[in-house]
Amino acid sequence: MRISITARLALLAVLLSLVTSLALAGLIWQQTHDDAIEVLRRDTGEQSDALAAIYRSGGVTALAQAISDAQEDDDSLVAALVDGKGVRRLGVGPDKLAFPPAAESFRIARIGAAGDWAREEAGVAIRPLGRDWLVSGRLLDDWERAQRTIERALLLAVLLSLVLGICAGLVLTRYVARRLDRIAGAVDAVAAGDLARRVGTEGGGGDAFDRLSLRIDGMLDRIDRLMGELRVVTDSIAHDLRSPIARLRARAEAAATADEPRQREAALAGLIAETDLVMRMLAVLLEISRSEAVTRDALVPLDPAALMEEIADLYAPMVEEAGLRFTVALPPAPVAPVGLHRELLSQALANLIDNALRHAGEGGAIALSLEAGQGEVRFSVADRGPGIAAADRAQALSRFGRLDRARSLPGAGLGLALVESVARLHGGRLELADNTPGLAATIVIPR
Repeated sequence: MRISITARLALLAVLLSLVTSLALAGLIWQQTHDDAIEVLRRDTGEQSDALAAIYRSGGVTALAQAISDAQEDDDSLVAALVDGKGVRRLGVGPDKLAFPPAAESFRIARIGAAGDWAREEAGVAIRPLGRDWLVSGRLLDDWERAQRTIERALLLAVLLSLVLGICAGLVLTRYVARRLDRIAGAVDAVAAGDLARRVGTEGGGGDAFDRLSLRIDGMLDRIDRLMGELRVVTDSIAHDLRSPIARLRARAEAAATADEPRQREAALAGLIAETDLVMRMLAVLLEISRSEAVTRDALVPLDPAALMEEIADLYAPMVEEAGLRFTVALPPAPVAPVGLHRELLSQALANLIDNALRHAGEGGAIALSLEAGQGEVRFSVADRGPGIAAADRAQALSRFGRLDRARSLPGAGLGLALVESVARLHGGRLELADNTPGLAATIVIPR
């Protein structure tokens, strides 16, 4: 049986809580156990030294009196003088040791050979006193009771941690399930046709779910934009190709019915011109689709200044032949390479220059410039033509978007749409601004 991801998260939270609490409880138990043993070892050594000093100063009688006095205040006391066979001569302890006496600084063992002492563990030190042996220490009853208390407290802490882990797991799975359901709901709504649905973020938390939501929303925005552009393109193609195709049919009929060779040649020339216009429209549409299909992996580091110089050298004769001034402004310092798509960016700049040639007017000027700022590179083409009003720029950037004054000129209204698509491929944007007079079109690409 497969376990859902939320159940796995809950189990993982419980497991982590349990492992953490067990590790912490084990560490505390080990530390308290070691500390208690060390305290018992130190006290036993001090007690053995004190009884040995009493024996040396007052003999057996003084030792017996000291043990008797100490026994009144400590019922866990072990203090006895035994012979070489371990038989007790005086003091508090088993009648006979469970092991032969030998010098030991500290030992934990069952010290009695028989009776109640055989069931008792004690921590003792053994040292020779003349022909006898001094056995001194304490029973572990109090120590064991303290250890059992600590162990019960640690067990209670582990159980409490387990309960809290289960609660935390339930809260975590509820949170995760709610966030995932929100994402799934948005995806399902989009799949059902509601392209306006978005996931959104929760209070700008900036967690992993918010970052995922922002990326999904960005993807949905792009899908919505592409679908909108597809609808516009479909409608625009149906609308804008209607006139050229109608003219093609009229030219073809005129060529077919013309009696005079001159009329036939004129009709055929017009037919070819209309065919070229339709082919250009389709070619630009293909270029736009190609630019949108290219991934960022296709970008390679290039010198922006060198690319700008190539474009300028290619178009300078054409601009001068049209009777326009042509200037190029490049940064004085070398520009670091930037990830660019040479072919598509060159096509975009060529489109801007072609637009400037058509709209700059006789005696005008076209200026190419490259600026390298702190975080971006700006490729600009500026002219001295009539420009585009701020209210009309959105229409000019749309596919097949043609302003009223440009409808008498050849073209399909796709040039700026291609340029904007190439700018988006590079993670940048296309800016249209007044050149007072004229238009300044700038492709802004981040470094």
